[in-house]
Amino acid sequence: MNIVKSAKTKTKHTPHKTQPISAAENPDALLQVMTVAALIGCGRSTVYLLGKTDPTFPKPIKRGLRFTRFKACDITAWLKNQGA
Repeated sequence: MNIVKSAKTKTKHTPHKTQPISAAENPDALLQVMTVAALIGCGRSTVYLLGKTDPTFPKPIKRGLRFTRFKACDITAWLKNQGA
């Protein structure tokens, strides 16, 4: 009896499009969570944690289950207030 193993099919993973940090220079820009994390020097989960625990942290804009953005002007203002 011949047993033939089927080849596992590999799905192609599309990498996320990264947003340049320079996008924060535009005050009207909507920043991705990873961009905010890079700006404030932490990880993605810390950004979400700050949103839940720090009342001064800007609230995210949610347009669906997988679409969360922050206004660049709110993030830069929060960063300036952290240094004061």
